[in-house]
Amino acid sequence: MKRNITHVQPPLDFIPPNLQPGLVKFAGGLVPAILKYKLGIVEVEAKGTERLVELYRDFQGGKTRFMIAFRHPSADDPLALYSLLSQSVPTAARKMGVSLNSPTHAYYLYDRGVPLWAGRTVAWLLPRTGGISLQRGKLDRQSLKTARDKFANGDQPMMVAPEGATNGLSEYVSPLEPGIAQMAFWCLEDLKTANRPEKVYLVPLGLKYSYVEPPWEGVDNLLSMLETECGIVVSSQLERYARLTQIGENLLEQLEGYYSRFHRQEVIKESSNIGERLRNLLENALLTSEEFFGLQPKGTPADRCRRVEQAGWDRIYREDLKGQPLSPVQKGLADRVAEEADSRMWHMRIVEAFVSVTGNYVREKPTADRFAETAGLLYKTAQRLKGVDLISMPKLGKRKALVAVGEPILINKLFPAYQENRQNARKTVSDLTQSLQKKLEEMAVATE
Repeated sequence: MKRNITHVQPPLDFIPPNLQPGLVKFAGGLVPAILKYKLGIVEVEAKGTERLVELYRDFQGGKTRFMIAFRHPSADDPLALYSLLSQSVPTAARKMGVSLNSPTHAYYLYDRGVPLWAGRTVAWLLPRTGGISLQRGKLDRQSLKTARDKFANGDQPMMVAPEGATNGLSEYVSPLEPGIAQMAFWCLEDLKTANRPEKVYLVPLGLKYSYVEPPWEGVDNLLSMLETECGIVVSSQLERYARLTQIGENLLEQLEGYYSRFHRQEVIKESSNIGERLRNLLENALLTSEEFFGLQPKGTPADRCRRVEQAGWDRIYREDLKGQPLSPVQKGLADRVAEEADSRMWHMRIVEAFVSVTGNYVREKPTADRFAETAGLLYKTAQRLKGVDLISMPKLGKRKALVAVGEPILINKLFPAYQENRQNARKTVSDLTQSLQKKLEEMAVATE
């Protein structure tokens, strides 16, 4: 899919949720077939579902509010989670003899950019299934206000991805954003203000994918495709890991040459450390975007990507032109601004593709699944360099999804420390974020 913007666009307005229970139930019945026949996911195994049954029971009984914080490795995650809530939770409730109101669902935050590339059907479905749009690169007050209200007062719990974006790796958790922990404390604050006694929980939820059969043939075919794309002369003597490394180094070298020659960025020439070279490359790519938009290079690579994206959106989706008639010349200049912004955001997309690559993921555990995920990331990057953006990773065979519900974190216990003063509040939010990070990391690598 190509995404080349050449014309100025209307501003990105907030999309409020419009949850329709009937549609949610109907869609839930279609999910197993979509997972199997469209995504090749033949099984969704759910563990710890009883915890969610108890939380939904107490939520519907007015005793608790809760937010599910889920791993987000893939664009396929929403349907796997839909299966958990619409299929696994009701099934577990019946086995436990617990009566739950239908549907068991959740409000959720989604990136405001999703409707731009996912198509009209998805754009129509998102708000009607409880989605709350969020512009991640700025303080989106309307979105946060709506999410805060739904957390404390909505007829369904909340569900969020604390990583903020997919990373393509089932067993690697990206650094979490602190806003999720903050929302949990906001909810409890709102309940206290209203003199309501509910308990508030943050629920870690692991999500990972694996192939039913090791897809070694598919991995080898993908490596061959990548070697052709990169112009690598194939040696029959190389083993898989050496081929994978050679492809990664080839892409790295070509990108280093590109940024050194055409964007005057400094390249580490003497270092043989791939991790160090990759970090330097990502820095060069980000600086190329940031210098164009006049942004200061502050924060994590993910934070910087979001600011670049927002700066680009501000030039493409023009709030300042809303309702203004434009002369042909004004329209032409606005189109030019939009086209240049879109072009410079391309560098940020390269960083997004590589930001979770460490060079150790396959080496420390050379399973077929990790080979497939890493080769898939390299393939997506190669396609992006050719001007093609892929939404999903290449699928190399039938897969299964494992969804694991972790031990809920009771926010009420942490609230006294949060209330003491502003410094303690920041520390408590940070500590909760790190605790959630650790729980999700443990779940990501768990074999049982």
